[in-house]
Amino acid sequence: MNKKLAAALSGCAALVLALSGCSDDSDKKTDEWAKKVCDQVQPQVSKIQKANASIDDASQQKKSSEEVQKTDAAAFQQISDAYGSLADAVDDAGAPPVDDGEKTQKDAVKELRSISKKYKGLKTTVDGLDTKDQAKFAEGLKGIATKLDSLGKSGDEALSKLQSGDLGKAMANQKGCKKPSPNASQSS
Repeated sequence: MNKKLAAALSGCAALVLALSGCSDDSDKKTDEWAKKVCDQVQPQVSKIQKANASIDDASQQKKSSEEVQKTDAAAFQQISDAYGSLADAVDDAGAPPVDDGEKTQKDAVKELRSISKKYKGLKTTVDGLDTKDQAKFAEGLKGIATKLDSLGKSGDEALSKLQSGDLGKAMANQKGCKKPSPNASQSS
C-alpha cells in the first residue's frame, strides 16, 4: 500500500523537475529570471526526494503502524514545506520577462502553494489515522494514496506554462532545474 504512496509522491517530485522545457535561450533577462528560480529548485527537490525515500523505506521494512504514521507525517510536512519554498522562489523572482509573465508567475505560485497546503492536509490526515486497528490504518493509507495520485497531476497545467518558449529553455539550461540522473543518488 505504501508503495502506491511513494509512487504518487515521485510523480509530485517529477512535477517540480518539470520546470524545464525547450526553446531559444537568447534573452539574458529570461536566463537571469530562470537562474533565480532554479537556484532554489534543487534543494527543494532534494527534500522531496528524501521524504519520498523515507516513506518508501518505511513501507518496505514492514515497520509498525505507529512508525509508518510518524514517518509519513514527517515526510508530508517536509514536502509541504518544500512546495511552499518553491512557491516563494517563483514569487520572489518576480514576473518572468515573457508574454503573460505576470499571469504565468501568479498561476505557478498559486498552484505550488495549493500543493503545499494539500500536503499539509495529508499530514493532518495521516496524524489522525487509527494505528491500533491495522485494517482501518491500511484503509486510511489507501485513501491518502488516492489523494496523492490526483495531487501529483494537479500542478501540471500551471507549471506547463513555465516550461514553454524562451522561459522553458532558459530554465532547462540552469543547473538547479536539470533532472538528476537516476543513478545520482545511488552513487554516493
